[in-house]
Amino acid sequence: MSYLKFDKNLMINLEQSLPKEMLRTNQSGAYHCTTIVDCNTRKQHGLLVVPVPELGNSWHVMLSSLDETVYQHGAPFNLGLHRYSGGVMSPNGHKYIREFDCESVPRTTYRVGGVILTKEKIFISNENRILIRYTLVEAHSATTLRFRPVLAFRDANELCIANDVINTEIPEIDNGVSACLYQGYPRLFMQFSHKPTWTYDPHWYNGFEYVKDLERGVPYTEDLWVPGYFDVPIKKGESIIFSAGLSEVSPRSLAKMYEKEIAHRTCRTSFFNCLKNAVKQCYLRDGDNMYLLSGYPWGKVIARNTFMALPGATIAINHREDFERIAATALTSLRAFMKTGNLDRRILGIDLPDIPLWAIWSLQQYAKAYSREETAEKYLGDIRAILDFILAGKHPYLKVDAETGMVGTNGSDKPMSWMNASLGGRPIVPRSGYLVEFNALWYNALVFATRLTTGDVQAKYQAAADKMAKPFVDTFLNDYGYLYDYVNGTYADPSVRPNMAIAIGLDYSPLDRRQRKRVLDIVTRELLTPKGLRTLSPKSFGYRPNYLGSPEDREMALHNGPARPWLMGFYSDAYLKVFGMSGVSYVDRMLIGFEDEMTQGCIGSLSQLYDANPPYVGRGAISHVTNVAEVLRTLTTLKKFIMD
Repeated sequence: MSYLKFDKNLMINLEQSLPKEMLRTNQSGAYHCTTIVDCNTRKQHGLLVVPVPELGNSWHVMLSSLDETVYQHGAPFNLGLHRYSGGVMSPNGHKYIREFDCESVPRTTYRVGGVILTKEKIFISNENRILIRYTLVEAHSATTLRFRPVLAFRDANELCIANDVINTEIPEIDNGVSACLYQGYPRLFMQFSHKPTWTYDPHWYNGFEYVKDLERGVPYTEDLWVPGYFDVPIKKGESIIFSAGLSEVSPRSLAKMYEKEIAHRTCRTSFFNCLKNAVKQCYLRDGDNMYLLSGYPWGKVIARNTFMALPGATIAINHREDFERIAATALTSLRAFMKTGNLDRRILGIDLPDIPLWAIWSLQQYAKAYSREETAEKYLGDIRAILDFILAGKHPYLKVDAETGMVGTNGSDKPMSWMNASLGGRPIVPRSGYLVEFNALWYNALVFATRLTTGDVQAKYQAAADKMAKPFVDTFLNDYGYLYDYVNGTYADPSVRPNMAIAIGLDYSPLDRRQRKRVLDIVTRELLTPKGLRTLSPKSFGYRPNYLGSPEDREMALHNGPARPWLMGFYSDAYLKVFGMSGVSYVDRMLIGFEDEMTQGCIGSLSQLYDANPPYVGRGAISHVTNVAEVLRTLTTLKKFIMD
């Protein structure tokens, strides 16, 4: 039985099926995303969505959808489903769905009278091409499939309006047609493994409505162009493959291409395998460089997410070489910034103050997984360069206090930490001065460096760590037993936030075991949910548990309540450090809440954030690399903890 399988009763109930989304990527930036009933509910949804570098650093929806119709005895049975203006659902093809499962590839089974038809989708790795295989499992009379391509050719974050400037020429090619609606776009090639009959019948379809955008308070209605339709006869037991890509392909190669691609797929038959697939979908290969996308459907390559997610996205799934490749790309960008001040156009935020600290943390995880000796051989130069860069006061946004040895930053005008929500160009949470996780990461980095070095170099880093140890405790640990979130001059922010969980979860901390336990108790009591840690305690001023409403409302709530799964990685680390083996079963139970999410939201993945109160609904990006990676790292930590 498939781990991700949904029957007819759920599929025909749109209240249950429409919120469930599925995602496929090609690890080169292109993706396919829609709901499990193939009804697009976001402007970012599409059958083929690709990067077009010539048009900027964003994705573009080329082929929005492909509407299928089954013809028997001249009678049409349309399998498509769209929402039009006013909430009208048409043509209601979901009523023919018998089953949807997503074990190896997304497979939808339709039943139309005596016809049983399956549809399977697969992306070609590192190529902007999606294949759809249709198999006629059962039929008692002659059957023809009709396909209507719904074209967009637009930025994934914009909408299309019917216009007369599109290029309406649709030249026929081998077993298909090609299209390029607007200047500057690549040509889209649509082909079949069998010879189709193409009928040019152009129409604008008006009033497509995207309910997720409606809920988010952003524009949600557009018009899309349908140039015509293909007719392909199909026999019982026969398969037809449709290809949509940015280059023409030999139709005779499609079957072999499909089988070759499916052969090396990891089946989603377990919680771990779902997360493994989800995190690999965020890999981005570009020549010799390799990156991690922050998520889908609107993620970018972000320095902070890259270093935070890197161990879980690679080491936890036994992809050591991928760690080294991604680290090499990111560290090259970081080195360039430290030497010249130049910013990477691809990796965003490389100049932010905590990036060097997260970089060392990720290398520390590499050392724990393999060996300190190998880490020193590969990365000690980078670690020393980072620490010396900071100690010398060369980082523009991170300064070492000469008296305390702690690091400070100014986040009053520009967000400097991962809590980076802003309105009108101003931070909503203006964290300035000494930030608790910055200083915990700084201390951890210094102590880790002493484990890799000897002699005068070791003594220098040890002295820096010793200098800040007592000031850290005196500055952040308050009489209530938890850590202030940040301290700026005489102001100590009393908000109960999860950054203290990072501080107590790191391998090296100025806090002793008793102090860690006191902090852990408060984190457990006020921040822990089945979907991660809240970004603010319900007892703290400004608590907003739900990520809902207008863009402004959602920005205000972003870091003032909603839970983040990635923080469970540090919470689990802290719990195991405090309770040892007796904490294993507790942490294991806490992960059940994430396994439940495999059949919710974007199936097989984790959302960017979750409402902080029951029923903990997933919000934001439908698949978030840091969340998936840190849950994977936690699973691996538990396994290793038990084995050791």
